[in-house]
Amino acid sequence: MFADNSLTEGFEISPRFRYMLETRIARLEADAVSDEARVASLKEGDHIKRQMRLVAIQRAEALRMRLFLDRATTRIPRPMIAV
Repeated sequence: MFADNSLTEGFEISPRFRYMLETRIARLEADAVSDEARVASLKEGDHIKRQMRLVAIQRAEALRMRLFLDRATTRIPRPMIAV
């Protein structure tokens, strides 16, 4: 039987892609805090449930992206000038 080493092996991503993901994570987490704060002003039970589901999904997506970044290494950019 073969072991799946793809989960334990790292992979490289570009600095630009890492920055893009970090920005997205920060936005998801900020939106989750903001959306959770709005629950206090809601009256309908269904609306509250949908709002809390949205918050849970935002946090889960941010966590998924953080785990992805933890496994990835950032590729060192090539020099702009050949030496």
